[in-house]
Amino acid sequence: MKASLPVSVLAPVALALVLGGCARTGEIDASGGITAVRSACPVVGVAAGTGDVTLFKTPGATDEGAIDLVANMTNVRSTCADAGSDIVTTVTFNVEARRTDTAAARDVTLPYYIAIVRGGTNVVAKRVSRVLVHFDAGQARGQVAGEASTTIARAAATLPDDVREKLTRRRKAGDEDAAVDPLSQPEIRQAVASASFEALVGFQLTEAQLKYNATR
Repeated sequence: MKASLPVSVLAPVALALVLGGCARTGEIDASGGITAVRSACPVVGVAAGTGDVTLFKTPGATDEGAIDLVANMTNVRSTCADAGSDIVTTVTFNVEARRTDTAAARDVTLPYYIAIVRGGTNVVAKRVSRVLVHFDAGQARGQVAGEASTTIARAAATLPDDVREKLTRRRKAGDEDAAVDPLSQPEIRQAVASASFEALVGFQLTEAQLKYNATR
């Protein structure tokens, strides 16, 4: 796998998808079976627990009256270029923020990340960037657009030929393995997981912010 900028370790977060992308589709074919279409592009989403961030006026305070600013990541979209040897995914999103003190103009910088997850649990790359939300005097709400990208080597997202053959081979009624799901075989399931990627975005939260999001 290739990363265009230095890679760091992702802070522990729940990697369940809040917002999904389209990596696989399926339809019933003329013979009555199901045709699955697998894309080399990663599933894109927001990691659970990191799609919003709350700032407080007083360090350590978590009551509603101490809230300074709340920001949410919305409108997450992606484009994927998978024609070459590298699969490049660009993720765009909006950050919508609301503050409680509107007296003066203010700029707030919020860090966010994009991480590549392989096989559902293995974080293999991460990059942190920042967005700046501007508030004019008297303005309670602000919005800014953000963008992040990932690069994955096509070879890493491609199933081996023997695995692909087992998954796509047509089976007829009466065949010995007609009723056997290829994914029930551990080696097939592992190969599919190894070639499956997710590109997850979210706010880069502190341990205290992660705990607040998980327990509020």
